[in-house]
Amino acid sequence: MPAVTPDNPIVLPRIPVPDQSEARPRDVERVVDAPTKIEGEGFQVRRPFPSVEMQSADPFLLLDHWGAVEYAPGEARGAPWHPHRGFETVTYVMDGAIRHRDSLGGGGLIRDGATQWMTAGAGILHDELPTEEIVTKGGLFHAVQLWVNLPRKLKWTPPRYQDVGSQKLTVLGSHDGGAWVRLIAGEMAGHSGPGVTWTPITYAHATITPGARLQMPWRPDFNALVYALSGRGAVGRSQRPIREGQLADLGAGDSVVIVADTVQDSRARNLDVLVLGGQPIREPAVFYGPFVMNSHDEIVQAIADYRAGRMGTIPATTLAS
Repeated sequence: MPAVTPDNPIVLPRIPVPDQSEARPRDVERVVDAPTKIEGEGFQVRRPFPSVEMQSADPFLLLDHWGAVEYAPGEARGAPWHPHRGFETVTYVMDGAIRHRDSLGGGGLIRDGATQWMTAGAGILHDELPTEEIVTKGGLFHAVQLWVNLPRKLKWTPPRYQDVGSQKLTVLGSHDGGAWVRLIAGEMAGHSGPGVTWTPITYAHATITPGARLQMPWRPDFNALVYALSGRGAVGRSQRPIREGQLADLGAGDSVVIVADTVQDSRARNLDVLVLGGQPIREPAVFYGPFVMNSHDEIVQAIADYRAGRMGTIPATTLAS
């Protein structure tokens, strides 16, 4: 997994070990198996939420895990031009590459540890497609997309695009160097990630080597979710087992504890997890495909605005190509 991997984890800034007499490690309330969905032009994703078992992860709306998959030539698929309104999409690519374009002229190539952070806000059109190279030659691809909700007062904020290159990530090490954390957004142990967010969140990708233990401080007013990208381990105060494609929903506390199994399977050398949490918005969230608003009437308006071209137009250069 070429997502930012330090040459020597020992020299990274350390995440201090909490005072065990005062720390309140969160425990797991439930573990959810991510069901499989088909998206875009026909690519398969695992989606732990929203799902039957996990209907709300407020302030997060959706998490799609795409791969890891080894595409044969001609197999790679993407999501052609489509609209969004009312939230932010965050696409993090760990292996391979994908090309993003939007109606404001934002976008570019997202590859090997990079993130594109798109605030749809009042409305935008965009597409996400595999590169010509991966379409013609095939190759490994592994990515996730997270939807972050916007509160009512920010649903109509102007759209914006952030290119968070892999070199911009804040990388931290555990106290013994057995794990490292790529901080994409939010704060942890006095360090900040590069992603600029409207909704207060923390979003990170952690790698825990076999048998190692990672304990991270976590804001008590945030929820906490741990999703296994690959490998096996355990999460929480009572060390609930977790494996690839499972999401752990944690309860109250001020730290998150994750341990990697001593023996991993042949497909994964380490336990890799996403760790995410944020301040719940606690407002109605009405979904309709690519729109998430606070009421049915606002959804009707979003559809009308999209059909009338008020969410932008596909650039002429794109049409010509």
